[in-house]
Amino acid sequence: MSHELNISKMKTKVSCFVMNRMLVAMLLGMAAFVVMGCTKPKPDPEPGSELGDWVDLDLPSGLLWATRNVGATSPEEYGDYFAWGETQPKELISWDTYRYGYYDQLTKYCNDSSYGLNGFTDGLTTLQPGDDAATANYGGRTPTKEEWQELIDNTTSQWTTINGVNGRCLTGSNGNSLFLPASERFHSRDGRYWSSSLYTDGPDHAWLFNFDSDNQWVGRNARAHGFSVRAVRQN
Repeated sequence: MSHELNISKMKTKVSCFVMNRMLVAMLLGMAAFVVMGCTKPKPDPEPGSELGDWVDLDLPSGLLWATRNVGATSPEEYGDYFAWGETQPKELISWDTYRYGYYDQLTKYCNDSSYGLNGFTDGLTTLQPGDDAATANYGGRTPTKEEWQELIDNTTSQWTTINGVNGRCLTGSNGNSLFLPASERFHSRDGRYWSSSLYTDGPDHAWLFNFDSDNQWVGRNARAHGFSVRAVRQN
Protein backbone atom coordinates (compact mmCIF):
# COMPACT_ATOMS: atom_id res chain seq x y z
CA MET A 1 0.00 0.00 0.00
CA SER A 2 2.80 2.45 0.94
CA HIS A 3 4.58 1.69 -2.35
CA GLU A 4 1.39 2.43 -4.33
CA LEU A 5 0.90 5.75 -2.48
CA ASN A 6 4.47 6.83 -3.29
CA ILE A 7 3.94 6.05 -6.98
CA SER A 8 0.67 8.04 -6.92
CA LYS A 9 2.41 11.04 -5.31
CA MET A 10 5.21 10.91 -7.89
CA LYS A 11 2.66 10.87 -10.74
CA THR A 12 0.89 13.90 -9.20
CA LYS A 13 4.17 15.82 -8.91
CA VAL A 14 5.14 15.03 -12.53
CA SER A 15 1.68 16.08 -13.73
CA CYS A 16 1.86 19.38 -11.84
CA PHE A 17 5.38 20.03 -13.17
CA VAL A 18 4.26 19.45 -16.77
CA MET A 19 1.20 21.68 -16.33
CA ASN A 20 3.32 24.49 -14.81
CA ARG A 21 5.77 24.27 -17.73
CA MET A 22 2.90 24.45 -20.20
CA LEU A 23 1.41 27.46 -18.41
CA VAL A 24 4.73 29.31 -18.42
CA ALA A 25 5.22 28.57 -22.12
CA MET A 26 1.71 29.84 -22.90
CA LEU A 27 2.24 33.08 -20.96
CA LEU A 28 5.59 33.66 -22.67
CA GLY A 29 3.95 33.09 -26.02
CA MET A 30 1.21 35.62 -25.23
CA ALA A 31 3.82 38.18 -24.15
CA ALA A 32 5.82 37.60 -27.31
CA PHE A 33 2.67 38.11 -29.39
CA VAL A 34 1.97 41.48 -27.74
CA VAL A 35 5.57 42.67 -28.05
CA MET A 36 6.01 41.56 -31.66
CA GLY A 37 2.59 42.91 -32.59
CA CYS A 38 3.44 46.39 -31.29
CA THR A 39 7.13 46.66 -32.13
CA LYS A 40 7.76 44.76 -35.36
CA PRO A 41 8.25 47.38 -38.10
CA LYS A 42 5.95 47.12 -41.10
CA PRO A 43 7.71 48.07 -44.37
CA ASP A 44 6.47 50.90 -46.52
CA PRO A 45 4.13 49.32 -49.11
CA GLU A 46 5.58 51.70 -51.70
CA PRO A 47 9.35 51.79 -51.01
CA GLY A 48 10.91 55.16 -51.61
CA SER A 49 7.60 57.00 -51.99
CA GLU A 50 7.88 58.63 -48.54
CA LEU A 51 10.06 58.50 -45.47
CA GLY A 52 9.33 56.28 -42.48
CA ASP A 53 7.65 52.92 -41.82
CA TRP A 54 3.89 52.38 -41.80
CA VAL A 55 1.27 49.93 -40.56
CA ASP A 56 -2.17 49.14 -41.98
CA LEU A 57 -4.77 48.75 -39.21
CA ASP A 58 -7.68 48.06 -41.60
CA LEU A 59 -9.33 51.40 -40.81
CA PRO A 60 -12.43 52.52 -42.77
CA SER A 61 -10.48 55.46 -44.24
CA GLY A 62 -7.63 53.21 -45.39
CA LEU A 63 -5.09 55.38 -43.57
CA LEU A 64 -1.67 53.97 -42.73
CA TRP A 65 -0.13 54.97 -39.40
CA ALA A 66 3.57 55.50 -38.76
CA THR A 67 5.18 52.82 -36.60
CA ARG A 68 7.13 55.33 -34.50
CA ASN A 69 6.97 58.92 -33.27
CA VAL A 70 8.51 61.79 -35.18
CA GLY A 71 12.13 62.01 -34.04
CA ALA A 72 12.25 58.39 -32.80
CA THR A 73 14.25 55.50 -34.27
CA SER A 74 12.15 52.68 -32.74
CA PRO A 75 8.48 52.26 -31.73
CA GLU A 76 9.18 52.55 -28.00
CA GLU A 77 11.29 55.73 -28.24
CA TYR A 78 9.57 58.96 -27.21
CA GLY A 79 10.92 61.00 -30.12
CA ASP A 80 10.81 64.79 -30.23
CA TYR A 81 8.25 67.22 -28.84
CA PHE A 82 6.76 70.01 -30.91
CA ALA A 83 4.55 73.03 -30.37
CA TRP A 84 1.48 72.92 -32.61
CA GLY A 85 2.32 74.40 -36.01
CA GLU A 86 6.10 74.17 -35.55
CA THR A 87 8.42 71.77 -37.35
CA GLN A 88 11.53 71.98 -35.15
CA PRO A 89 11.86 70.68 -31.58
CA LYS A 90 13.10 73.25 -29.03
CA GLU A 91 14.63 73.20 -25.56
CA LEU A 92 12.06 75.72 -24.32
CA ILE A 93 8.52 75.33 -25.63
CA SER A 94 6.23 78.11 -24.39
CA TRP A 95 4.23 81.10 -25.58
CA ASP A 96 7.38 83.22 -25.22
CA THR A 97 9.07 81.20 -27.98
CA TYR A 98 6.02 80.28 -30.05
CA ARG A 99 6.32 80.81 -33.80
CA TYR A 100 2.87 82.32 -34.35
CA GLY A 101 2.51 84.88 -31.59
CA TYR A 102 1.02 84.85 -28.12
CA TYR A 103 -2.26 83.27 -27.02
CA ASP A 104 -4.16 86.56 -27.55
CA GLN A 105 -1.92 87.88 -30.35
CA LEU A 106 -1.96 85.05 -32.88
CA THR A 107 -0.50 85.64 -36.35
CA LYS A 108 -1.66 82.41 -38.05
CA TYR A 109 -4.45 79.85 -37.63
CA CYS A 110 -6.93 82.23 -36.06
CA ASN A 111 -10.68 82.32 -36.72
CA ASP A 112 -11.56 84.72 -33.88
CA SER A 113 -10.36 88.34 -33.97
CA SER A 114 -10.26 88.54 -30.16
CA TYR A 115 -7.35 86.07 -30.24
CA GLY A 116 -5.51 87.61 -33.20
CA LEU A 117 -2.82 90.29 -33.25
CA ASN A 118 -4.61 93.59 -33.93
CA GLY A 119 -7.77 91.64 -34.75
CA PHE A 120 -6.05 89.28 -37.18
CA THR A 121 -7.97 86.31 -38.64
CA ASP A 122 -7.21 83.97 -41.53
CA GLY A 123 -9.82 81.22 -41.21
CA LEU A 124 -7.21 78.44 -41.33
CA THR A 125 -8.26 75.49 -39.16
CA THR A 126 -5.94 72.66 -40.32
CA LEU A 127 -2.14 72.64 -40.36
CA GLN A 128 -0.62 73.47 -43.72
CA PRO A 129 2.24 71.21 -44.92
CA GLY A 130 4.89 73.83 -44.16
CA ASP A 131 3.80 73.92 -40.51
CA ASP A 132 3.41 70.15 -40.06
CA ALA A 133 6.14 68.42 -38.01
CA ALA A 134 5.21 65.03 -39.48
CA THR A 135 5.48 66.24 -43.08
CA ALA A 136 8.79 67.96 -42.40
CA ASN A 137 10.49 65.22 -40.38
CA TYR A 138 8.92 61.84 -41.19
CA GLY A 139 6.71 61.89 -44.27
CA GLY A 140 2.95 61.85 -44.50
CA ARG A 141 1.19 64.33 -42.23
CA THR A 142 -0.23 64.82 -38.75
CA PRO A 143 -3.67 63.18 -38.33
CA THR A 144 -6.79 65.29 -37.89
CA LYS A 145 -8.99 65.21 -34.81
CA GLU A 146 -11.43 62.95 -36.70
CA GLU A 147 -8.67 60.53 -37.72
CA TRP A 148 -7.57 60.10 -34.11
CA GLN A 149 -11.18 59.34 -33.23
CA GLU A 150 -11.34 56.81 -36.08
CA LEU A 151 -8.28 55.08 -34.59
CA ILE A 152 -9.94 54.91 -31.17
CA ASP A 153 -13.24 53.62 -32.57
CA ASN A 154 -11.77 50.91 -34.81
CA THR A 155 -9.02 49.31 -32.70
CA THR A 156 -8.76 47.52 -29.39
CA SER A 157 -6.46 49.27 -26.94
CA GLN A 158 -4.35 47.88 -24.12
CA TRP A 159 -1.98 49.58 -21.66
CA THR A 160 1.33 47.71 -21.78
CA THR A 161 5.08 48.04 -21.22
CA ILE A 162 7.67 47.34 -23.93
CA ASN A 163 11.39 47.43 -23.16
CA GLY A 164 10.65 49.35 -19.97
CA VAL A 165 8.46 51.95 -21.73
CA ASN A 166 4.78 52.34 -20.84
CA GLY A 167 2.22 53.04 -23.51
CA ARG A 168 -0.81 51.84 -25.41
CA CYS A 169 -0.95 49.03 -27.95
CA LEU A 170 -3.76 49.54 -30.45
CA THR A 171 -4.71 46.52 -32.58
CA GLY A 172 -6.77 46.63 -35.75
CA SER A 173 -9.29 44.06 -36.95
CA ASN A 174 -6.60 42.57 -39.23
CA GLY A 175 -4.32 41.81 -36.25
CA ASN A 176 -1.76 44.53 -36.98
CA SER A 177 -0.79 46.69 -34.03
CA LEU A 178 0.56 50.12 -33.19
CA PHE A 179 2.48 51.11 -30.03
CA LEU A 180 2.16 54.68 -28.70
CA PRO A 181 4.64 55.38 -25.89
CA ALA A 182 3.57 57.51 -22.95
CA SER A 183 5.56 60.69 -22.57
CA GLU A 184 8.64 60.85 -20.36
CA ARG A 185 7.59 64.43 -19.64
CA PHE A 186 4.60 63.07 -17.74
CA HIS A 187 6.62 60.39 -15.91
CA SER A 188 5.53 57.79 -18.52
CA ARG A 189 1.98 57.81 -17.15
CA ASP A 190 0.30 59.85 -19.90
CA GLY A 191 0.55 60.18 -23.66
CA ARG A 192 -0.31 63.35 -25.60
CA TYR A 193 -0.20 63.48 -29.40
CA TRP A 194 -1.07 66.48 -31.53
CA SER A 195 -3.71 66.45 -34.23
CA SER A 196 -3.61 68.87 -37.17
CA SER A 197 -6.96 70.39 -36.16
CA LEU A 198 -7.42 73.81 -34.59
CA TYR A 199 -9.82 74.14 -31.66
CA THR A 200 -12.10 76.69 -33.29
CA ASP A 201 -13.97 77.65 -30.09
CA GLY A 202 -10.65 78.99 -28.79
CA PRO A 203 -7.89 79.14 -31.45
CA ASP A 204 -5.10 79.43 -28.89
CA HIS A 205 -5.75 75.67 -28.45
CA ALA A 206 -5.63 72.68 -30.80
CA TRP A 207 -7.05 69.16 -30.63
CA LEU A 208 -4.90 66.23 -29.49
CA PHE A 209 -5.09 62.54 -28.56
CA ASN A 210 -4.67 61.80 -24.84
CA PHE A 211 -4.29 58.54 -22.97
CA ASP A 212 -3.30 57.08 -19.61
CA SER A 213 -3.39 53.59 -18.13
CA ASP A 214 -7.19 53.63 -17.88
CA ASN A 215 -8.59 55.70 -20.75
CA GLN A 216 -7.98 57.32 -24.13
CA TRP A 217 -9.75 60.34 -25.60
CA VAL A 218 -9.51 63.32 -27.94
CA GLY A 219 -9.12 66.60 -26.05
CA ARG A 220 -7.51 70.01 -26.48
CA ASN A 221 -4.46 71.87 -25.20
CA ALA A 222 -2.58 75.13 -25.67
CA ARG A 223 -0.79 75.36 -29.02
CA ALA A 224 2.48 76.50 -27.44
CA HIS A 225 2.90 73.30 -25.41
CA GLY A 226 5.26 70.58 -26.61
CA PHE A 227 3.77 67.15 -27.35
CA SER A 228 4.50 64.08 -29.48
CA VAL A 229 3.61 63.73 -33.16
CA ARG A 230 2.65 60.54 -35.02
CA ALA A 231 2.25 60.62 -38.80
CA VAL A 232 -0.39 59.15 -41.12
CA ARG A 233 -0.62 58.71 -44.90
CA GLN A 234 -3.02 57.34 -47.46
CA ASN A 235 -2.53 53.74 -48.56
